[in-house]
Amino acid sequence: MTEHRLIGLALVFAPLSLLSFGGGQAVVPEILHQTVTVQGWLSGPQFADLFAIARAAPGPSTLIAALIGWQVAGLAGAIVATIAIFGPSSMVVYAVGRWWQRHDGTPLRRAVERGLAPVAVGLIFAGVVTVLEAAHAGPLELATTALACALLTFTRAGTYTLVGLVAAVYLALHLGLGWPA
Repeated sequence: MTEHRLIGLALVFAPLSLLSFGGGQAVVPEILHQTVTVQGWLSGPQFADLFAIARAAPGPSTLIAALIGWQVAGLAGAIVATIAIFGPSSMVVYAVGRWWQRHDGTPLRRAVERGLAPVAVGLIFAGVVTVLEAAHAGPLELATTALACALLTFTRAGTYTLVGLVAAVYLALHLGLGWPA
Protein backbone atom coordinates (compact mmCIF):
# COMPACT_ATOMS: atom_id res chain seq x y z
CA MET A 1 0.00 0.00 0.00
CA THR A 2 2.79 2.43 0.91
CA GLU A 3 4.54 1.63 -2.37
CA HIS A 4 1.45 2.75 -4.32
CA ARG A 5 1.30 5.97 -2.31
CA LEU A 6 4.97 6.70 -2.98
CA ILE A 7 4.43 6.24 -6.70
CA GLY A 8 1.33 8.42 -6.46
CA LEU A 9 3.30 11.17 -4.73
CA ALA A 10 5.96 11.07 -7.46
CA LEU A 11 3.31 11.15 -10.19
CA VAL A 12 1.57 14.13 -8.59
CA PHE A 13 4.59 16.28 -7.77
CA ALA A 14 7.06 15.64 -10.63
CA PRO A 15 4.82 17.16 -13.35
CA LEU A 16 3.95 20.08 -11.06
CA SER A 17 7.66 20.72 -10.63
CA LEU A 18 7.86 21.50 -14.34
CA LEU A 19 4.86 23.85 -14.22
CA SER A 20 5.98 26.04 -11.34
CA PHE A 21 6.58 29.26 -13.31
CA GLY A 22 6.63 32.14 -10.86
CA GLY A 23 7.76 29.91 -8.03
CA GLY A 24 6.07 27.19 -6.04
CA GLN A 25 3.13 29.43 -5.22
CA ALA A 26 2.06 29.12 -8.86
CA VAL A 27 1.23 25.40 -8.54
CA VAL A 28 -0.60 25.56 -5.19
CA PRO A 29 -4.06 25.35 -6.84
CA GLU A 30 -3.10 22.17 -8.66
CA ILE A 31 -1.42 20.69 -5.58
CA LEU A 32 -4.66 21.29 -3.70
CA HIS A 33 -6.73 19.80 -6.53
CA GLN A 34 -4.53 16.71 -6.82
CA THR A 35 -4.15 16.01 -3.10
CA VAL A 36 -7.68 16.86 -1.97
CA THR A 37 -10.02 16.27 -4.91
CA VAL A 38 -8.27 13.69 -7.07
CA GLN A 39 -6.28 11.58 -4.59
CA GLY A 40 -8.32 12.26 -1.43
CA TRP A 41 -5.19 12.29 0.71
CA LEU A 42 -6.24 15.46 2.58
CA SER A 43 -9.32 17.52 3.33
CA GLY A 44 -9.49 21.21 2.37
CA PRO A 45 -8.86 22.40 5.94
CA GLN A 46 -5.95 19.93 6.34
CA PHE A 47 -4.43 21.32 3.15
CA ALA A 48 -4.86 24.89 4.42
CA ASP A 49 -3.14 23.93 7.69
CA LEU A 50 -0.19 22.32 5.88
CA PHE A 51 0.02 25.35 3.58
CA ALA A 52 0.18 27.68 6.60
CA ILE A 53 2.94 25.58 8.19
CA ALA A 54 4.91 25.55 4.92
CA ARG A 55 4.60 29.32 4.57
CA ALA A 56 5.61 29.94 8.18
CA ALA A 57 8.75 27.86 7.76
CA PRO A 58 11.79 29.39 6.08
CA GLY A 59 12.25 28.28 2.51
CA PRO A 60 10.19 27.94 -0.64
CA SER A 61 6.42 27.45 -0.58
CA THR A 62 6.87 24.08 -2.27
CA LEU A 63 7.99 22.71 1.09
CA ILE A 64 4.31 21.85 1.37
CA ALA A 65 5.16 18.82 -0.79
CA ALA A 66 7.29 17.36 2.00
CA LEU A 67 4.50 17.94 4.53
CA ILE A 68 1.95 16.28 2.25
CA GLY A 69 4.35 13.40 1.59
CA TRP A 70 4.82 12.95 5.34
CA GLN A 71 1.05 12.95 5.86
CA VAL A 72 0.52 10.40 3.07
CA ALA A 73 3.42 7.97 3.58
CA GLY A 74 5.62 9.06 6.49
CA LEU A 75 9.32 9.81 6.09
CA ALA A 76 9.61 7.93 2.78
CA GLY A 77 6.67 9.97 1.46
CA ALA A 78 8.31 13.23 2.52
CA ILE A 79 11.53 12.25 0.74
CA VAL A 80 9.80 11.12 -2.47
CA ALA A 81 7.56 14.21 -2.60
CA THR A 82 10.53 16.54 -2.00
CA ILE A 83 12.64 14.94 -4.73
CA ALA A 84 9.66 14.93 -7.10
CA ILE A 85 8.83 18.63 -6.57
CA PHE A 86 12.44 19.88 -6.74
CA GLY A 87 14.26 17.40 -9.02
CA PRO A 88 12.71 17.92 -12.47
CA SER A 89 12.55 21.71 -12.22
CA SER A 90 16.12 21.88 -10.93
CA MET A 91 17.37 20.00 -13.98
CA VAL A 92 15.41 22.30 -16.31
CA VAL A 93 16.65 25.42 -14.50
CA TYR A 94 20.23 24.24 -14.83
CA ALA A 95 19.86 23.68 -18.59
CA VAL A 96 17.92 26.89 -19.19
CA GLY A 97 20.34 28.87 -17.01
CA ARG A 98 23.23 27.85 -19.19
CA TRP A 99 21.28 28.94 -22.31
CA TRP A 100 20.11 32.13 -20.58
CA GLN A 101 23.66 33.24 -19.79
CA ARG A 102 24.81 32.65 -23.36
CA HIS A 103 21.94 34.69 -24.85
CA ASP A 104 22.04 37.82 -22.68
CA GLY A 105 20.46 40.82 -24.41
CA THR A 106 19.03 38.92 -27.39
CA PRO A 107 15.53 39.69 -28.69
CA LEU A 108 14.41 36.13 -27.94
CA ARG A 109 15.43 36.41 -24.29
CA ARG A 110 13.63 39.76 -23.90
CA ALA A 111 10.49 38.28 -25.51
CA VAL A 112 10.54 35.30 -23.15
CA GLU A 113 10.90 37.60 -20.13
CA ARG A 114 7.98 39.78 -21.25
CA GLY A 115 5.82 36.77 -22.07
CA LEU A 116 6.35 34.85 -18.85
CA ALA A 117 5.83 37.76 -16.43
CA PRO A 118 2.00 37.90 -16.75
CA VAL A 119 1.79 34.09 -16.66
CA ALA A 120 3.67 34.02 -13.36
CA VAL A 121 1.47 36.75 -11.85
CA GLY A 122 -1.72 34.96 -12.94
CA LEU A 123 -0.58 31.65 -11.48
CA ILE A 124 0.35 33.26 -8.18
CA PHE A 125 -3.05 34.99 -8.01
CA ALA A 126 -4.78 31.66 -8.69
CA GLY A 127 -2.82 30.15 -5.79
CA VAL A 128 -4.02 32.86 -3.41
CA VAL A 129 -7.65 32.36 -4.44
CA THR A 130 -7.39 28.59 -4.08
CA VAL A 131 -5.90 28.73 -0.59
CA LEU A 132 -8.56 31.23 0.53
CA GLU A 133 -11.27 28.89 -0.77
CA ALA A 134 -9.69 25.83 0.89
CA ALA A 135 -9.49 27.70 4.20
CA HIS A 136 -13.19 28.62 3.88
CA ALA A 137 -12.30 32.30 4.23
CA GLY A 138 -15.26 34.45 5.19
CA PRO A 139 -15.86 38.16 4.63
CA LEU A 140 -13.56 39.23 7.47
CA GLU A 141 -10.67 37.13 6.19
CA LEU A 142 -11.20 38.30 2.60
CA ALA A 143 -11.34 41.95 3.71
CA THR A 144 -8.19 41.47 5.80
CA THR A 145 -6.38 39.90 2.83
CA ALA A 146 -7.43 42.72 0.48
CA LEU A 147 -6.43 45.39 2.99
CA ALA A 148 -3.07 43.74 3.66
CA CYS A 149 -2.36 43.52 -0.08
CA ALA A 150 -3.28 47.19 -0.54
CA LEU A 151 -1.11 48.30 2.40
CA LEU A 152 1.88 46.32 1.18
CA THR A 153 1.43 47.62 -2.37
CA PHE A 154 0.72 51.29 -1.75
CA THR A 155 2.53 52.13 1.50
CA ARG A 156 5.90 51.55 3.08
CA ALA A 157 4.39 49.32 5.77
CA GLY A 158 6.70 46.45 6.63
CA THR A 159 5.55 42.85 6.63
CA TYR A 160 6.20 42.33 10.36
CA THR A 161 4.38 45.54 11.24
CA LEU A 162 1.42 44.44 9.15
CA VAL A 163 1.32 40.95 10.69
CA GLY A 164 1.47 42.45 14.19
CA LEU A 165 -1.28 44.94 13.37
CA VAL A 166 -3.58 42.26 11.95
CA ALA A 167 -2.91 40.00 14.95
CA ALA A 168 -3.74 42.87 17.34
CA VAL A 169 -6.97 43.70 15.50
CA TYR A 170 -8.08 40.06 15.44
CA LEU A 171 -7.25 39.70 19.14
CA ALA A 172 -9.22 42.85 19.98
CA LEU A 173 -12.17 41.62 17.91
CA HIS A 174 -11.97 38.19 19.53
CA LEU A 175 -11.88 39.60 23.06
CA GLY A 176 -14.41 42.35 22.39
CA LEU A 177 -16.94 40.28 20.47
CA GLY A 178 -16.61 37.07 22.47
CA TRP A 179 -15.72 34.98 19.42
CA PRO A 180 -15.11 31.31 20.13
CA ALA A 181 -11.44 30.36 20.38
